[in-house]
Amino acid sequence: MATAVLQARMSSSRLPGKVLKPLLGQPMILRQIERLRRCRRLERIVVATSAAPSDDILAKTLSEAGVEVARGPLDDVLGRFLKVIEVLDLTGDMVRLTADCPLADPDVIDACIAFRREGDLDYASNGQVRTYPRGLDVEVFTVEALRRAAAEATSDYDREHVTPWLYRTEAPFRRGDLVQAPDRSEFRWTVDLPGDFAFVERVYAALYPGNPVFTSADILALPFARRESDV
Repeated sequence: MATAVLQARMSSSRLPGKVLKPLLGQPMILRQIERLRRCRRLERIVVATSAAPSDDILAKTLSEAGVEVARGPLDDVLGRFLKVIEVLDLTGDMVRLTADCPLADPDVIDACIAFRREGDLDYASNGQVRTYPRGLDVEVFTVEALRRAAAEATSDYDREHVTPWLYRTEAPFRRGDLVQAPDRSEFRWTVDLPGDFAFVERVYAALYPGNPVFTSADILALPFARRESDV
């Protein structure tokens, strides 16, 4: 099985506090976790947030909801992931997710985990060669690979974005790209901007009351399924 590490913070520059914005009566991050719990290949879900006071309310909300939380550096997110490994004594596969994707697809996450294992890869992703909607992003890598990245990566960019050192061409890792056909990369389902959140609210209002386990196919069938060109 694998451990999902969902990185989250309250201090987003473009939409502060978005992870706790209410989505059909629940914080957006809890709606995303609700979807992640449908993954068949995830054994554990941990939210990695910062130790900054600005994230106290996030940690409290998650703990009260029974979600496992680990806290570490605010800007050194790679260091935060390493602390999760050490504090929780993780082994095996880690699945990196971000808390701005409340339409995350459990089947895609399971497929990426299986893809890494079947190919005996150190790192697998559906975001480097994009054929999935933005907002269904998933990265799967071994704990051993991330430990090496944490030891080798020194730039601020690498430390903030966690995984760039893993997929650079000069890095000594076996990498693979999960792709699909048809190509759906023109769709945008992540939440970075107010308009993104408004779209997600419409999706949940349209689908969740009648079908809480709605799929990506259900979203695509909506007449307002959002594209990058709509931003």
